[in-house]
Amino acid sequence: MISVERKNGFQLRLSRTLQEETSHHLDVYLFVPSELGLSTQVISEDVLYHSGVHVTRTYYSDEHHLPLVYSRLSSRNRLGTEHYRLNLSLYAYQYVVAMERSTQAMLENVRILRKAWRDEELEKSDPTQQRLGSELEDQLTEVSELSEGILKRLRRNRPKDAALHKYFANIDNYLSWFTEQQLLALVAHLPRGGEFSEVRRHFVELCRYESDYRQQHHYNAERVNRDPTRMSNKMRLLRRLIEYPITLKQRTQELGGGEQRAVKGLATAVVMVFVSLGLLYLRNYMGDVTALLVLAIALLYAVREVFKDDLRNTLWRMLRKGRPKWRRHYFDATHNVLVGRQLEWFDYTRFASLDEDIQRVRKRKVAQREEVIVHYRSSSRMSPTRFLSGYQHTRETLSLDIGMLTRLMGKEKHYIYRLKDGQAVRESVERRHLFNLVVKESGNGSSPLLARWKVVVSRSGIVVVEKVHEEGGDAY
Repeated sequence: MISVERKNGFQLRLSRTLQEETSHHLDVYLFVPSELGLSTQVISEDVLYHSGVHVTRTYYSDEHHLPLVYSRLSSRNRLGTEHYRLNLSLYAYQYVVAMERSTQAMLENVRILRKAWRDEELEKSDPTQQRLGSELEDQLTEVSELSEGILKRLRRNRPKDAALHKYFANIDNYLSWFTEQQLLALVAHLPRGGEFSEVRRHFVELCRYESDYRQQHHYNAERVNRDPTRMSNKMRLLRRLIEYPITLKQRTQELGGGEQRAVKGLATAVVMVFVSLGLLYLRNYMGDVTALLVLAIALLYAVREVFKDDLRNTLWRMLRKGRPKWRRHYFDATHNVLVGRQLEWFDYTRFASLDEDIQRVRKRKVAQREEVIVHYRSSSRMSPTRFLSGYQHTRETLSLDIGMLTRLMGKEKHYIYRLKDGQAVRESVERRHLFNLVVKESGNGSSPLLARWKVVVSRSGIVVVEKVHEEGGDAY
């Protein structure tokens, strides 16, 4: 299963959980509107890849209590200190990811509900509004209960060993602050009064409890508590400390370096053969050295410089067409053991070159026939036997930064006119562009998963990400 969500304004974050299969294939197609004028001359493939594609992999467990069980065994000296840190970090990380996803989904529901009220599309007594409000209230209550339960299970076995307690304190400190921040974000956006009053009150009590809890255990200095900037920077550091032991290290290798030098030498050799033959012909035809001979030789060398680069580029494109451009090596962060490799492709392509299933899912119309298609592909092979003991799953996060593409959008302002209370009113509007994201995922022995998202983008960032189609993926 693949999820796509907006992250930090200009980023699309694709997340997927990789099962026990050792081979995985992923194709991501971003359909860019033609009016942006995107091409290899504007933004080259290498520049767009290095600035816009970021991949991370972490350990993952579908048995959510398993990391906590391992960490308790470690605290009782049945496993080592490193295992305690790894498993406790994994437990915290999976809670953070789930909490972030739930909070974002509820904030989106809150936004839709408030917009409906503001536009007077729904009255507060309308049955549809009551159903939406009731569903949102149930979600808020469930998240509150789950977060309380997860934190209680974490704190139930506080280690006494000083070597283990420092890891526990860092994770406990961050989770307490993170939970408080997520709940406060919900409180800030929830509608005032009505059926949400009790939920708001309960959330505020939980936030006060977590704040008092951190002060009681002296997790943060007083100067940090007083300064929001210091607090934010410290928590970002703790987040990185949590993610470090469970995130696979990676080293990227660009492929074709030796081939590129060979092509350059071959192109130079081929051109020089013709240049040398031309010099011999000129010498035999013109006889002695004259000004005309010198001019002809200069012209011959000028032609060589022009055709040498063209020949080299043509040979290079023919040789590398359809072949991977980069290889990633994944290593276990603790033992520095190679656990997998991944080949990656990245290029611009045409609609006619796409597979039939991709064309069908895109459902292209005449209006989109000039779209520019950016294609990212990866093929990975992992070695679960070398993974952290007890885990055979990984979670891959692919971030697509489209900030460079938004710079191609126009800066001009647009206005519309409409009637309001019998008067003509001019209102400024933001110009938006519709991107389409098509993803194809397949593994060993499973039917491919095909999905499409509509991504509405303005110059200020991503506005809406909406899933509109999904098929296949029986094994997921």
